[in-house]
Amino acid sequence: MKLLYTILFLSISSAAICKAGGDTTRLTLKEVVAMAKDNSIAAKQAGTTRETKYWEWRTFKSNYQPQLSLTGNLPGYSKTNIQVLQPNGTILFQPVHNDNSSVTLNFSQTVTATGATIYGTTQLQRFDDFDRHNILYNGVPYAFGFSQPLGQYNSLKWDKKIQPLLFNESKQAYIEAQEQISITVTGYFFDLLLAQVNLETAEANLTNTQKILKIANLKFDLGKVSKNEILQLQLEQLNAKKAVGTAKRDMEIATLNLRSFTGQEGSQKIVLQVPETISQMSVTADRVLAEAFANRSDAIAFVRRIAEAKRDVALAKGQTGLTATLTANMGFSNSAGSVLGVYRSPQNQQLLELQFSIPVLDWGRSKSKIKTAEANQKFTEYSVEQDKQTFKQQIVTQVSLFNVMKEQLVFTAEADSIASEKYKIARERYVLGDLSITDLSIAFQENDQAKRDYVQSLRDFWSAYYQLRYLSLFDFEKNEKITYK
Repeated sequence: MKLLYTILFLSISSAAICKAGGDTTRLTLKEVVAMAKDNSIAAKQAGTTRETKYWEWRTFKSNYQPQLSLTGNLPGYSKTNIQVLQPNGTILFQPVHNDNSSVTLNFSQTVTATGATIYGTTQLQRFDDFDRHNILYNGVPYAFGFSQPLGQYNSLKWDKKIQPLLFNESKQAYIEAQEQISITVTGYFFDLLLAQVNLETAEANLTNTQKILKIANLKFDLGKVSKNEILQLQLEQLNAKKAVGTAKRDMEIATLNLRSFTGQEGSQKIVLQVPETISQMSVTADRVLAEAFANRSDAIAFVRRIAEAKRDVALAKGQTGLTATLTANMGFSNSAGSVLGVYRSPQNQQLLELQFSIPVLDWGRSKSKIKTAEANQKFTEYSVEQDKQTFKQQIVTQVSLFNVMKEQLVFTAEADSIASEKYKIARERYVLGDLSITDLSIAFQENDQAKRDYVQSLRDFWSAYYQLRYLSLFDFEKNEKITYK
């Protein structure tokens, strides 16, 4: 009988993972992350947002470049009746049949420092009176001028301070979006990995339980075990079958979720490889903080929010009190019966105009607007300072969590190894009749739990790792800043 028990025991082993066939895809964590960054909807949305911000930046840059435009009214044909006021106050309707066409070429250039606009123009107009068979040309061969706001808000100056911050912020936000994808897909990866481990463990447990039950039945026939032990093993077998069914369902769901997020199609079976740890990587809170303030969009946003608050104060001041606009223009104009006549001996034209507005009595409205903007500036400064403190605390906490997860992973790996060895010994002792079914069940449960704890520790470690990358936009494994083309 001892020889029979030994032969049966040697046939008991944990279920091996099926080798990959033609319909199986093996993936590592880093491969899954790369797939998500390339194909996921989240990645495409991030790319679209980056492109939108780029073209907004190009629009802003164009505001500071020379502008050349051609406008016209070709043709300006009209045939109608219009009312004409007579000297005695009556109205007569007169027929009008003419064409009034014109074309204008304008050039302009803004001056950032003062908010002024320098411009030049040339214009040609032709008037055809079909009723009287008369043609007249009018034009401005050339004219130059400028318009200078006085005591007003200079949007060009403030946009030049704020828009570069917004653009740099958007570039870093794109990198953060990519790292957020890493965090999200890591969760889906470990959902599937845990389901995969649970299925493998459940199938192995079912196989082992069935084989142990065979041994127990032999013992029962020899009067070595009680009916209660047989019933207990039968219950274990039923539970193992239920666990296999549940694990298969969870694996299907986890596979679907991973495929959906990474944008993968097909029916190939996905087998995930258990990721290794990064044992050589060490991080400190000071280093992560330094990289975060150098790279994160939040750090740029802190500066941008203060600048916007100051801009709002300048806007409030520019819209109150004395506001004026100085406009000057000089050039030449002429009228003639031919096109060449317009450009022959044109007449000098000049314009100098100062428009202004002074609030004489506004019941404190101007002062209230300015004080409100200044109060909002102080509030923004306090909010930014509070957000900086929260930003720092979040990073310090995450660094501490990462280091704890790194140590915890070592303990759970060791516990998994011990629990597995303990389960093997328990099975051997039970086969040899040296262990109760209760103790075998306990070893069985501890082994399953240790495997799940190890996968969970891996999940915590890699989640913390990608969270550090997100918070600092720095790859501490390669010791370089994270960038994307």
